[in-house]
Amino acid sequence: MKKFEEKTIHTEKIYDGAVVKLQVDDVTLPNGKNSKRELINHPGAVGIIPITKDNKIVFVEQYRKPLEKSLVEIPAGKLEPGEKPEITAIRELEEETGYTTNSLQFVTSFYTSPGFADEIMHLYITDDIIPLEHEVAGDDDEFVELIELTLEEAIHYVNQQRIHDAKTNYAVLYLQALERM
Repeated sequence: MKKFEEKTIHTEKIYDGAVVKLQVDDVTLPNGKNSKRELINHPGAVGIIPITKDNKIVFVEQYRKPLEKSLVEIPAGKLEPGEKPEITAIRELEEETGYTTNSLQFVTSFYTSPGFADEIMHLYITDDIIPLEHEVAGDDDEFVELIELTLEEAIHYVNQQRIHDAKTNYAVLYLQALERM
């Protein structure tokens, strides 16, 4: 057994949805005792940091039902089966912002909530965004509004908790670190 590994004894599938799957695992802990783990399986996602030619960051504001409020976020979306993350990043950029890019740079990947979910977020950046000639249809149930902010304005939004999700906070911190280098 690997250090701290929990051995799965039984898995009960609870829900198989369009975005997530929920299961409850009975596990044996490293000390030999048993416990339950409620787990969410997610296909993974991408976030993209689009920077305009005048050095503004393109964000989207959208309503988040679990929070019962709107947040300002970087464009992001879920990986489709078999889709490479960089393709998802461009697709989401086009659908959510009306921009595309020919130059995408990988920043990092991170787990969003490893205590109960396996979702991995791949983060990209581009400073070469191009307005699309024709609008690309997004998801029918997604309503977003574009907001372009300077880094200083984005930091203010973080302090006001208008930017309040992990991926966008990470993106703002990343840009802030780049500025200090």
